[in-house]
Parts: sequence; structure tokens; C-alpha cells
Amino acid sequence: LNIINTMPSVVYKIVYQNGREGYVNNPARFPNMAEVDHIEEPLVKAQIVAPNEYIGAIMKLALERRGDFIRTEYLDPTRVNMIYEFPLAETVYEFYDKLKSITRGYASFDYELSGYKKSDVIKLDIIINGEPLDALSTIIHRDKAEHVGRELASKLKKLIPRQMFQVAIQASIGSRVVARTNVKALRKNVTAKCYGGDITRKRKLLEKQKEGKKRMKKVGQVRIPQEAFLAVLQTKN
Repeated sequence: LNIINTMPSVVYKIVYQNGREGYVNNPARFPNMAEVDHIEEPLVKAQIVAPNEYIGAIMKLALERRGDFIRTEYLDPTRVNMIYEFPLAETVYEFYDKLKSITRGYASFDYELSGYKKSDVIKLDIIINGEPLDALSTIIHRDKAEHVGRELASKLKKLIPRQMFQVAIQASIGSRVVARTNVKALRKNVTAKCYGGDITRKRKLLEKQKEGKKRMKKVGQVRIPQEAFLAVLQTKN
């Protein structure tokens, strides 16, 4: 049984130019933006209770996760309740773990859904050898898209094993490529058995190898390791 980890689902509200509304939680079903009036993302109202000494660290984490500060309540001389509104997408993966880390385990986190809000979210496509790979694509806020695209392309280059053909990795927003890199092909020494100085035969073997790799690139399937899917989860946040 092969299990693939993908991004935790967040349901976005799509408002089309003709007034119709719909919902999407899968990048593969993300609509054509030419037909969309705007997109709304789900929000949560969160309460973070922690010792006073961690206020600065919590504020920094909240800023990184697009949190809107609402108010602070001092529960006693040593503890504070910080109330924020966050996009749900910013809290579903590793938020609580990071909160625990920066507060040495002393913070608590409670939240409730608080509705939808208009947001500039887009689809970030990951394209392997010219083919979009939906399992690696993600819906993300525009402000983070280019940075995440570059980070993902760099990580995937390290994680995807070398094949017998070159593997092109691209991150794109619509038709605009924001990052591109390649995994170099494995090189087999096809001239190893050519003894002596038969340059013509060596050249023919190298040309044959080159043509063979072109055909493999057209029909070959790139092996994507499980770690590549985990990289999407880690890089987005």
C-alpha cells in the first residue's frame, strides 16, 4: 500500500463574475482566474494563552502566518491571552508545533471558525518535465507564492533521484514561471568498451545514447519520492 502525503485540505470560496459561487479544496480543481471575480478563504478566531515573556515571539509567529491582532487580555501578573484572527490555511500545518517550540511548551491554542474573507490566493503549479503535478501543486497567498516556488524547486532538485534523462522542474503562477532548475541525467559510459582510437564509432555511440535519452524523456515517468511531497507541506509554512 503506497500512501502519499498531501497538503491538509482548506475549502476556499469562489465567487465567479456571473455571480455564481462554488467551493474548492483541491489545486487540480482550481478555476480559471479569467472567470473569477474574487476568492475568499476561511478564517479562525484564535486564543493563545502563554506566559508574558513569550509575547514577542508569539507576535512574530502570528505575523509570519498572516494573523490579524484583535486584543490582549492579561489573565494574571504572569499570563496573557492573545486573541488573533488567522487564515485557516496558516494554522492547519505545524502552527501548534511551532507555537509550542517558541514557548517551550507553555502555550495553549484554541480556535473556532469565524467565516470567510476576500483574499488574494492563487494556484502555485509544480511542473515536472512539462507536466503539471497536482499532488505537488498548492493554493497559496500571492505574497508567499514566489518565495515558496523558488524554495520548492530547490528542494525538489535535491530530493528527486537522477534518472537516465534530464528532469526539468518548474514552479509557475499561471503562465509565468517563477523558478526553474534541472536534475542532471545519469551518464553511462557507452564508449567504455571501445578500445583504441576509433573516434567515429565513439561519436556514433554517444549520438545514439543522446537520441535514446530524448525518447526516454518523452515516455519515461519520473520517480517522485515521498520526501518530495513532505517538502511541499514544510515549505509552504
